[in-house]
This record gives sequence, C-alpha cells and structure tokens, in this order.
Amino acid sequence: MFARFKALNPKPTTELEFSTPYELLVAVTLSAQMTDTGVNKATRRLFPVANTPEQIAALGVEGLAPYIATINFNRTKGANVIAAAHQLIERHGGEVPRDRESLEALPGVGRKTANVVLNTAFGEAAMAVDTHIFRVSNRTGLAPGKDVLEVEKALLKAVPPDYLHDAHHWLILHGRYTCKARKPDCPHCPIIDLCRYPDKTPETAVTK
Repeated sequence: MFARFKALNPKPTTELEFSTPYELLVAVTLSAQMTDTGVNKATRRLFPVANTPEQIAALGVEGLAPYIATINFNRTKGANVIAAAHQLIERHGGEVPRDRESLEALPGVGRKTANVVLNTAFGEAAMAVDTHIFRVSNRTGLAPGKDVLEVEKALLKAVPPDYLHDAHHWLILHGRYTCKARKPDCPHCPIIDLCRYPDKTPETAVTK
C-alpha cells in the first residue's frame, strides 16, 4: 500500500500553508472543522501582519478577529490562539516546543494537533488521526479501531518504519481525494486490490 502511495507522491506534505513551526501551529489550531483551503485564505491575510507569538499576542482577541472571521468557531479558536501565544512567550521563550506534553498543554492544542506539529514541523514519526485517516484505516482494514487513539496505535504498529514519517499525509490525501466519505472513487483507487472494504463503488456510480 505505502509503496504505491510513495510511487505516486514521493514527498507528501500538508496542504496547509506555513513557513515556520509557529505558523503551522496556528494553522492547525484554526483547521478543526475547516478545509485547508479555507484556513489558507485566512492565514494569507494574517501571517504577513503577525506570524510570531509576540505579534499575535499583541493583536489580542479583538485584533485577531477580523483576520479569522471566516473560520468556523472563530471566537473560541481566536481566544485559544491568543492564550497559546502568551503561554509560548511565558514558558518557552516564544518558541514552539518539540515535545508532546508541552504542546498538548497549550490552549486549543489536542493530541491530533500536537502530532501534526511534531510530524510536519519537526520531522517526527507521529501519527495524527483526523476524520480522513480514521475512515481510511477502518474502511481498508489497514488499522481498524473504535476511536482515534485506537486507530493511531494500530497505525503505528501496522505502518512499516520506512514509511511512517509520510504515512499521515498519504492517508489524509487518499481519504480527501479518493476514499471519500459518501462516494469513494474505488474504480480509480491505486490500492483497490489491497482494500478490504466490502461495498466498493462500481464504475457506473462514479462516472454518472
């Protein structure tokens, strides 16, 4: 499975736009129940104005609000981004920490966000399980689980070490563009013969 993913996309990465670990942290914090495209539209306005904890903290909740007005749950997310900026300044010298415990202690940062930052910003083999990865892991039979933590642990065991760093991105992209929730594009799936999903979509259902 992963050999095929790699052949098709040798260097996968997030579709969120960022240039520093802190920009990625902010983008992922804003991304819950949002498309990456929607987040990128907001951060393209925000980051040229403020893209460090000090600059974001200086904006304050009200100053940040216009930049993220199009983001779902923007008030809660905005408050978390500002609170996290202050905590980064006070506890970490304005730098994004590289350990899970410190990341998860930040307001608005859960296990998934911490895993994304550890993997994408710092190159660690962390597995962030979002709705796409949860669906693909269960649907294909790769790493079945009843909740995201169970799937995360199963993936860490199932994915070969050489592919572990990029597996998160391959699975997200596969779920986003091929193994879609309502109508998976099974006829054009590169791993259809490896997938254990019993209700594969026929060609006619996709082409109509």
